[in-house]
Amino acid sequence: MTWGIWSLAPLVIALVIAFKTRSAAFSLLLGSAVGVVMLGTDPATGLSELFQSALGNGEFIRLCLIISLIGILFVLLKDSGAIATFANKLSAKRKSQKGVALTTWGMGFFIVDDYFSPLMTGAVMRPLTDRVKIPREKLAFILDSTTASVCILVPFTAWAAYIVGLIVAQGGPVETAEQAMQIFVNSIPYNFYSILLLIFALGICLKIIPDFGPMRKAEKRVEETGALLREGAMPLISAESDTLVEAKDEKVSLFWGLAMPAIILFGTAIVSYITVREVMIAEAFMGAVTYLSVAMLIRRQITSVDHLVTIATRGIKDVVPALIIIALAYCINVVTKELGAANFLISQTEGLLTPALLVAVTFMLTAFISFSTGTSWGAYALMVPIALPVAYSFTGNQIDPLVFKTIAAVAGGGIFGDHASPVSDTSVLSSAGAGSDHMDHVITQLPYALTVAGVSFLLYLIV
Repeated sequence: MTWGIWSLAPLVIALVIAFKTRSAAFSLLLGSAVGVVMLGTDPATGLSELFQSALGNGEFIRLCLIISLIGILFVLLKDSGAIATFANKLSAKRKSQKGVALTTWGMGFFIVDDYFSPLMTGAVMRPLTDRVKIPREKLAFILDSTTASVCILVPFTAWAAYIVGLIVAQGGPVETAEQAMQIFVNSIPYNFYSILLLIFALGICLKIIPDFGPMRKAEKRVEETGALLREGAMPLISAESDTLVEAKDEKVSLFWGLAMPAIILFGTAIVSYITVREVMIAEAFMGAVTYLSVAMLIRRQITSVDHLVTIATRGIKDVVPALIIIALAYCINVVTKELGAANFLISQTEGLLTPALLVAVTFMLTAFISFSTGTSWGAYALMVPIALPVAYSFTGNQIDPLVFKTIAAVAGGGIFGDHASPVSDTSVLSSAGAGSDHMDHVITQLPYALTVAGVSFLLYLIV
């Protein structure tokens, strides 16, 4: 059955309810239930089958493992006193709000991974941003803005490799992966959304760009009441994990307690990418957790195996809210895909792919698909096979700037969805890393994302 515009119903219902109630979990569950009924099953049977289909895949299980390991690692870092010591040292230097925000923004350039970056940066910086009274919503925005945006602008990430593979698959004048990589590299200066988003976030951090919309209300709340979260907010980490455990040992070494786990994380990620062309994130966190557990056993900060299990249980408990949101986001993504929502959007805009409008329409359509589905990679898989052959037809099967701009428009449009969609895993992870209510994060950053997207669209009409 072809659902047409009704294929968007589950997502629209979920978004409307989410913005109205600010309950992401309930909204996503309701949207998924509507979707399975539309697909011809009763809610109980349909949701059961949906959970098995959406959550039984290797990628979701891997993501759950990574998030659980990060929860465990954060508890280990807290109990060891490393995070308290780090926060105290930075506070002793009288870091201002601008300085802390800028440090958080800068860390996104060193942790180049869309899963690793928001969770690790958030875990390390959250105690410090709390001390200087930066709203959790703003921390989530900074984390979200420097995650996928950086990944898509760096040629040696999995993101680049994925898009290069899609370019090669289209054939045309491209015969090798090296040619496709050259196209990707040449497209980077035209990826206006990702570049402008990083600049915009920097301006917000330095207060060069004044806050506006819901984010300004969050700032006023902190200024007037000191509340880092909205009253009634449901942060994606447990209340216990928000309590910073002060250092019990004044001789806590930041090198062995904080820098060494980071070296293990980054070292494993870099070496794995160089050797097997894959960033082994789960293995990196396993290594860091193992190292810190052994180190704390030696220092008698962990007294027994039971104590270690208790710490691990606390860490996993802390990230359960984030796991629930991500699971439901996967479910509604599967529903919208089966209903053909992305294909409907494409069919409605194919006639606009003219030489004058190709790049701007490609950006807009990719952004809408990625926002609707919550996946930039899914949007790339749909749009590259459509937009790139059209660009080749306009250039006489030659590689010229129109091709670079088209690829950039696809890449940037996908980042918009990853950044702004409430059903994006990157957005959820940013909320989790910041300890923010997920819908508060989405609502406060959406005007910023739309502003940058609007400027990018206009630039694509001009260039």
